[in-house]
Amino acid sequence: MPTKVIVDCSTGETSIVELTAEEIAELEASRIAAEDQRQAAEVEAAAKAEAKAALLDKLGITEDEAKLLLS
Repeated sequence: MPTKVIVDCSTGETSIVELTAEEIAELEASRIAAEDQRQAAEVEAAAKAEAKAALLDKLGITEDEAKLLLS
């Protein structure tokens, strides 16, 4: 079972406590949300890369040539 560490700063005592079912559910929901965000970012990056490649192809220039033009 997952655990958490609780530190009492006033006494310096630490204790290890098992997570409650609610905390485990929140942890899992956070993990799923983070994974969804990561996947969405990957999809967005791939779409931008495809659009960039298509534009460069349409213009008939390389990425280096585009950088040179924009510098």
